[in-house]
Amino acid sequence: MIATLKAEEASQLQLVEREDIDDEEDLFESIDKLISAGINAGDVKKLQDAGIYTCNGLMMHTKKNLTGIKGLSEAKVDKICEAAEKIVNFGYITGSDALLRRKSVIRITTGSQSLDELLGGGIETSAITEAFGEFRSGKTQLAHTLCVSTQLPTNMRGGNGKVAYIDTEGTFRPDRIIPIAERFGMDPAAVLDNIVYARAYTYEHQYNLLLGLAAKMSGEQFRLLIVDSVIALFRVDFTGRGELAERQQKLAQMLSRLTKIAEEFNVAVYMTNQVIADPGGGVFISDPKKPAGGHVLAHAATIRLMFRKGKGEQRVCKVFDAPNLPEAEHVFQITPGGIADAKD
Repeated sequence: MIATLKAEEASQLQLVEREDIDDEEDLFESIDKLISAGINAGDVKKLQDAGIYTCNGLMMHTKKNLTGIKGLSEAKVDKICEAAEKIVNFGYITGSDALLRRKSVIRITTGSQSLDELLGGGIETSAITEAFGEFRSGKTQLAHTLCVSTQLPTNMRGGNGKVAYIDTEGTFRPDRIIPIAERFGMDPAAVLDNIVYARAYTYEHQYNLLLGLAAKMSGEQFRLLIVDSVIALFRVDFTGRGELAERQQKLAQMLSRLTKIAEEFNVAVYMTNQVIADPGGGVFISDPKKPAGGHVLAHAATIRLMFRKGKGEQRVCKVFDAPNLPEAEHVFQITPGGIADAKD
């Protein structure tokens, strides 16, 4: 486990500015580069107003979406996309190149050695990690711990970046961050300053908050986006079977936006999810439950973790679905200093 730093070392802990990092090549191209490619500065400003700040992000939008931006005609959109294609390679690459790109992925420690081992080193950037389980199963506690561990230097298994936190249930507690920061030997005030927080009240508000993140992430180094929880507002704003199809479509759009943010800015997306009763769970399961959100959410998440309560403050995390991790589970503990290894 990461040992608490000595006082003199703690004072040196700070985020490295983007321009100081020379060992990590820029993962995205600024939208401003379109101006030198012959695109009108006014049209570039319209793209930024629509939440598009990188050429990579631009290529993740359909032409239909882009023509929906006020002031952009089909001819302008064609010209913009053509210019962006020359700046960013969105075509085929070799498997070797794909492996090389994977080296830019950072794994952020959860605070528990056993949980990190279960996840292959920690929470991955450029991916969506979903944690689902009942209330008091440790999902939000992991979110608070990640708020701090993400700001650790990469040589201490951190992400050396800022954190964005979208709260849909009102569970974020800044005072909870203080003892966690002290455990990692960090300045609590500096840690809190590096967390940008927003409380969402409707699913539309939640989506608009995601759109506004592009401006922040293109100018500052972020490594983690937390959405706690991703489904809560959808379950409130859409009711009954009659609205289910619309709900799932809007949820899919939100999850698509999260995927694009993760890959565009190389940030880890950690989202919590609720559970619902599963009447078809079988007679041999005493309390059958399944994650909310259906297949739409299941396909969007890269890694799915199932949390459940254990003895006392102990919790169990099981890898429910992942492309590169075996199905296994580990016990961890909730402590005043956040998530930690379970004590025997």
